[in-house]
Formats: sequence, C-alpha cells, structure tokens
Amino acid sequence: MAAPDKAKKESVEDLMKELNTSLNGLTSDEVANRLKQYGYNEIEEKKESPVIRFVKKFWGLVPWMLEVTIVLTYVLHKFLDMYIILALLLLNSIISYVQEYKAGNAVEMLKKKLTVNARVLRDGQWKVVPARELVPGDIVRVRLGDFIPADMKVIDGNVSVDQSALTGESLPVEASKNSLLYSGSIIRRGEATAVVVATADKTYFGKTTQLVQVAKPKLHIQEVIMRIVDYLIVMDAVFIAILLAGSFISHYNIIQVLPLALILLVAAIPVALPAMFTIAMALGALQLAKAGVLITRLNAVEDASSMDVVCMDKTGTITENKLSVAGISPLPSYGKEEVIAYAALASQEATQDPIDIAVLNYAKQSNVKLDSFKQVTFHPFDPSTKRTEAVVEKDGKQFVVMKGAPQILASLSKMDGEQLQAFQEYVNEASQRGYRVIAVGEGPVEAHEGKEKIGIAGLLALYDRPRKDSPALIKELKELGVKPKMLTGDSLPIAKEVAKEVGIGENVIRISELENKDPKEKAKIVDEADGFAEIYPEDKYTIVKGLQAAGHTVGMTGDGVNDAPALKQAEVGIAVSNATDVAKGAASAVLTQEGIANIVDMVKIGRQIYQRMITYTMNKIIKAFQIIVFISLAFMIFRQFATTAFDVVLLLFANDFVTMSIATDSVRYSRTPEKWNVSNLVGAAAIIAVAVVAELMGGMYIAHYMGMPLPELQTFIFDLLVFSGQFTVYVVRERRWFWRSRPSNWLLLSSVADFIAISLISVFGILIPAVSVKVLVVGLVYSLLTTLLLNDAIKEIAFKFYKVQF
Repeated sequence: MAAPDKAKKESVEDLMKELNTSLNGLTSDEVANRLKQYGYNEIEEKKESPVIRFVKKFWGLVPWMLEVTIVLTYVLHKFLDMYIILALLLLNSIISYVQEYKAGNAVEMLKKKLTVNARVLRDGQWKVVPARELVPGDIVRVRLGDFIPADMKVIDGNVSVDQSALTGESLPVEASKNSLLYSGSIIRRGEATAVVVATADKTYFGKTTQLVQVAKPKLHIQEVIMRIVDYLIVMDAVFIAILLAGSFISHYNIIQVLPLALILLVAAIPVALPAMFTIAMALGALQLAKAGVLITRLNAVEDASSMDVVCMDKTGTITENKLSVAGISPLPSYGKEEVIAYAALASQEATQDPIDIAVLNYAKQSNVKLDSFKQVTFHPFDPSTKRTEAVVEKDGKQFVVMKGAPQILASLSKMDGEQLQAFQEYVNEASQRGYRVIAVGEGPVEAHEGKEKIGIAGLLALYDRPRKDSPALIKELKELGVKPKMLTGDSLPIAKEVAKEVGIGENVIRISELENKDPKEKAKIVDEADGFAEIYPEDKYTIVKGLQAAGHTVGMTGDGVNDAPALKQAEVGIAVSNATDVAKGAASAVLTQEGIANIVDMVKIGRQIYQRMITYTMNKIIKAFQIIVFISLAFMIFRQFATTAFDVVLLLFANDFVTMSIATDSVRYSRTPEKWNVSNLVGAAAIIAVAVVAELMGGMYIAHYMGMPLPELQTFIFDLLVFSGQFTVYVVRERRWFWRSRPSNWLLLSSVADFIAISLISVFGILIPAVSVKVLVVGLVYSLLTTLLLNDAIKEIAFKFYKVQF
C-alpha cells in the first residue's frame, strides 16, 4: 500500500510494479491474501463498552459526595434517607449516560460513506463488488457520478473530479494519466481506469477519520459544575471541622454531632445541578429546532453563549459552492449580449460541467435569446485542448464558437501586439482578484480545424459567489461580540476577495505563514488573522485547537469531509444544510435551512440558556451557604438541630428540583459573549446568603419566642428554608429590581404548587411534625418581607461589587 504523498509523486507504472499488479487485474487468491494483509476498505471505530461508560458515571466529585452520604446514612440507620439519596444518584447517572450515548457518531457516518460498489477487474473479468472489498493493486473503472471509494492512480482516461468535500475547493480538478484520485471525491465528467494505491484509514479520507476520532471538544459545563462543587466542598469541610473541633473542646459527644455533619454534607451536594443544566439545554435545543437548528450535542447550546470566535469554511458555508458569472468584458467590436450568447452556444447542460451550467444560468438570467441559433455539433471540454467548442447555424450560415483558457483562445485568434498585451493584463488582474477567467471566441467553421483564426469576443469572470445572507450574518455576529474567521483551501487572492465582499476583514493570510514560528508568535498570528487560505484538513483542526488553547470558545461551520475533525473539536461545530453525512455526524449542531443565518439564533438562544443556568446556580449556592452556615451557628448557639437530615433531603425536592422550572424562565440575551466566573458568583451569593442566614437566625428567635417545641421548630425552620428559597429565585433572576421583568408561567406555577404542597405537608404533619396555620402564615409573611424587600436591595450591592452581569 502506498501513502498518498508518495503515490502522487511516482508514475503509475512504478506504482503498479510496487503493488505487484498488472492491467489484467488481481486474481481471487491475490485479493484474499491482500484482505488478510491490509484488511477491509472500511473505517474501524474505537468503541468503549456501554457498561463501562455507565459505570464511569458513578465516578466523580458529585457521585462521590452522594456515595459517602449513602454510607453515612446506612451507618446511622437512616434508611429512608439512604434510599432517597441512592435514587438521586441513579437518576443523575442515567440522565448523563443517555445524553452521552446520543453523541459521538461521526465515525459511524464515515463507515456508511464507504458503503458503495465499485467496478473492478478480477480474474480477467470486470465485476461489481462492494467497495469495502477493494485492496491495493485492484484495477478499477470510474465514470460520471461515481463516488471514489479508495485512493487510486489514473492509468488512462480523462475525468473532471469534484474534491470540494475533501479540500474545500469549489472548482473541479482535471485528472488524466498519473493523476491521483482521492477517496471521497466524485467524478463529474469523463471516464478513467485506475489502480488502487491505498484503502481504509491509509487514504486521504481515512486520515480525516483519524482526526475525527481523536477530536474531543472541551466540555465547559462539566468544568463549571466541578468548580462550583469545589467551593461547596471547601465551605462544607471548614464548617464540619469547626463543629467537630468545638465539640471536642467542649467535651460534647461527637457521635451526637455526626447527624449534623450528615445534614451539612447533604446540603452541600448540588444533586439537581447537572439535571437542571441538562433540562435547560434540552429545552434550548427544542427552541432551536423550531428555528431550524438540530442540536446533536447538548453542551453546544450553552457553549454557543460563550462562543467568541467562529471559524467558517468558505466553500459551501459563506459561498454557494457553485460557479457563477461575476462579470463580462466584451472586446472591441463585440457587445455584452453577443459574448453571453456565444458562451452559451459553446455550452451544453447535458455535460453537467460546472462552467457550462454557470454560463447557461447567466444567459437565462440575462434574458439572452438563443432561439434563432441551432447547435449543429458540440465538443465538450477536453483537457488536451482546454476548451469547449460548437458549430452553430443561424439563418443558414454556419460558424464556430469557443470558450476556454484565455491563453489557448488567444493563440487561435487574430490578436497581436498591444491588443494581446491588454488582453493578458485584464486576465492577470481578474485572476489576482480571485476570479477564474475564460475567454469566448467565434469564427468561421474552418477555425475548428485550425485553418482560420477566430475573433475573441470577450472574457467571462467566474467565481463561487457568497450566499446572499452571508454579509448580514457576519455583521450581526460581530455586533454580538463574535469574531468570524474564514478558512479555505482556495488560493489567497480568492480568499481575500470573498472575505472583503462579505465583510470579514482584509487580514487574510496563507496558512504557510505559520510555519517555523514559535508557539507564542503563532498563537498571536492566529488570533489576529481574519482568515486563512490554502489550508488542509489538519490545519483547520490545528487552528481550532490553537484558539481553544488561547482561551477562546470556538465555533466552526462547514459542510465537507475536510471539516469533520474541526467540527468535532470545536465547542460549537455547525454543519450547514447541504453538509455531507460525515460533517453532520461530527458537528454538534446541524442547520436544516439553507444558509447560515440560524447561527445568530444559536448565539441568542444560547445566551438565554446561560441566563437561566446562572440564575439556578446562584440560587443553589445561596441555599447551600445558608443551610451550612445557619445550621452550624444554630447548633453552636442554641445547642439543638434546627432541622433534620430528612428535612434537608426533602428540601432537595421542595426547592432544588422544583426550581428547575427556571429552565423555562423569560430572560434577555446579552450583547457580548458570556463567561462563567464562578468565584464572582460565589462571592455575590455569599453576601446575599449572609443576609438570609441572619434572617433565619431571626426565625429561630421567633420560634423560641412563640415557645415552639423542637419538632415544631424544625418544621417551622424547614418552611422558612423552602419559602425563602422560592422567593430568592425571583430576586436573583433579575439583575435590576425583581419586579422589572415577568417570570415565565411555568416558573410561577411551580412556585405556587410548591407553596401549596409544603403548606399541606406542614399543617397536616405528612412526613414531618405538624405546625399550626398561624405558625405557617408567620413563616410565609416573614420570608416574603425579608427576601423580596431587604434581600433585593442587598442583591444590587452584591452584583455591582462582584460585577455579576446576567
């Protein structure tokens, strides 16, 4: 098997000797031996056992905290608490496993892509076999419309090859003897016989697969959850240590303090946090689906809020991935309409040649009438002559029309001297601007045989036109604080012209300019550049990783096989509507509508999801802080447990799970990328929590003043924790005064339902000791006044001091 780079340099004769094959093809025995040696022409996926993946969900800080709590409840014979916490552990693990199971199917898509048939010469006969059975040395015949299933070297024939799904280049490539055809490309014109030189993961296509396999996006949500847990664990450990030390110094029975330690441990576990984040992102995914964006990796919904750079593949993403006529320049003695007519007459739709299609479409759009012309003969594009030509008849008179490479038609024309120089200057100028230029000529029929000269009617400039919505999209992304960068395999002049036209910027450079640069300088160039030209698939992947290493949250849009590794690596990989299955499988989001305007929707909705998640996070930190600090202080001051471990577990359902309805809240999106600053969130939450703790201590004094026995006091405190927790949601969801925006109906409904349920439980003594209606009303009114009036003012101070913007 020959490596693609080596196969490209060697002649087909030398390769056939090296592969020990001939023009008669391989025998069945040789194929069987080579299958043993090289394996099947398919991509092998690295799979992990589903059981192992599920077991891993019980490994991590949050699972460890729950598991330690389960052991403690068992030791203390609090079996009901133990069963409830065990159920919570299983619930979180199942939710996480199911979401992970739905993602990461890009390699499977690559395998399906290779499930095609091939015409192969074996045992001296042409046969059709599954492409997975191809081996190096096989002689294969390819023709119009065929998908190339392996890297192969052309033996004879001429073909036009569409490699846009691999290289990103929109223009077809002409291939003849000794040309290398890459796996994953498509034959657009002609036929050829070729020898297979590489299969499976040794092909150019297969290298892309390997990049997809190793690509692993950074998962910011997991990092955020871990940082929050770290703060809660430290706070919990400090207060438990203080309690144990105080108990030891005061000769208090430490065994009696263990239930309190259990309460503090349960309070510190953000058990519902991962589930709430998942629900918020899932609802965001549904919202995006209505807007035409299918989310395949839930984390991408939140990551879109933090995205500050989006790398966009030019071909098929910014542009339409099809040739269009950009302009026409008639030469003296010819009119614009004549040039269009002659070019159209030298074209034929049946060839499906991209240039022919572009010319014919332009002629229709320009309303050029061709009814009076009759195409007598037509010769499609030939790589040896580099032109198309046709004999045309009008009013009984025949003449020849041609279109093709400017230098070829110029050599067949009457031009010379200054006229030829001006002609060449225009061609060079248009080429430098990124256009593909073809000349159009006409002349007597004898010119077809080279006996007469032709006249050059004019020049056509062709290019892959930007989508109509691209400039508006790029402008809006910039207004939202997201910097677009264009990545393309096309030449620098083409890249600069497109970047300028759509408003990306003018600092577009060749990827080769990054060579031999130290990491620091390279990172600076990548960060400052508006785009990169003449890149390869591994370059896109490297650029994305480099931007991530510099602290950026990266988005990547694309449509081809060449984009798959970068799509998988980026936090927000977006496959456009006409993307290949490979690109869609690697991406975390797939657009169902043409164009890329829905990316703006992703950013806006993602930032709304962030607002909801940060509201829940703030609320959870405040509640954990108030419970840990308040219960510890209450024990040290009053020498009694202000609440029980079961009450705290019940509180998880009454507050933590009920307030997951925040995922539906009505919120605004910010105009800048969102960044998680957990330390600032904890600081602001601590200030608010101090006020809440003081209010709860006031509640303890009220309970003692009213002469409540311990069981009734514990229920009263439990009610205060529930009521203040619910009211706190409405305080922290709005950075201004709490009444400045209306919550969602679901959030309001869940709070009302929670108040009713807790009131019934407390009054009728279900699961917990009963309290009177009077005690319940005192707790409700006290929480309402202190939280919505006092704490809302304190929130203003805390948010400004810690610069919490949400």
